[in-house]
Amino acid sequence: MTGMVGALAALLDLGEGFAWAAVLVFLRTGGAMALLPAFGEQAVPARVKLVLTLAFTAVVAPAIDPQAAPQGAAPLLAEAAAGLLLGAGFRLLFLALQVAGTMAAQAVSLSQILGGAGAEPQPAIGHVLTVSGLALAASLGLHVRVAEAFLLSYDLLPPGRFPLAADAAAWGLAQVARMFALGFTLAAPFLIASVIYNAALGAINRAMPQLMVSFIGAPALTAGGLILLMLTVPGMLAVWLSVLHGFLDAPFSVPR
Repeated sequence: MTGMVGALAALLDLGEGFAWAAVLVFLRTGGAMALLPAFGEQAVPARVKLVLTLAFTAVVAPAIDPQAAPQGAAPLLAEAAAGLLLGAGFRLLFLALQVAGTMAAQAVSLSQILGGAGAEPQPAIGHVLTVSGLALAASLGLHVRVAEAFLLSYDLLPPGRFPLAADAAAWGLAQVARMFALGFTLAAPFLIASVIYNAALGAINRAMPQLMVSFIGAPALTAGGLILLMLTVPGMLAVWLSVLHGFLDAPFSVPR
């Protein structure tokens, strides 16, 4: 009888450890879900987000050692902070598509078309790139790679430990810098075309001052921008997807 009671007590302690580890994983995945692209969008209902958070928790929790899960209020806050950091990294990569779309739209005079159609006002090119990136990432198994990123995050951020402020600041600055650099790189064809167009327009205007070159050049710029968009979108998404895979392979590494 005493042996049975001891076995039940040990089993109860083990179950309590598993339950606490699951709570910590839920807070990390929930914090990330607030910012994750595709899963955490404003259009996704809160109940769906809760179900997705529970699903990611069920996938990640078995990989966490219950004995290594600290208890208390501080570990709960630490897990939420770690999740928010991971979600912010994902969100910044998708914001690079919006930055690229905004730069490209300004370059080809398409910045106002459908500017306020979405929850976050953005030019049509940025909206097209963002939706295309979401669809491409989801079709290539974004949910699987997100679960892998959660698992990898425990290598650098063990359960219940706050990220160091200096490391978090360096990582965040590097992610923001990469976001703007990637956005500028993706929009480079449109910026180069815009410079060439304006230089040619200035030369024509100097050669024939009486010709209203703006009335002739504006439709040509818009048409050329749409054609350039059709030709460059596959390459832009391929470059962006390679950067996304690099982030998923090492989510908390500082990009060089």
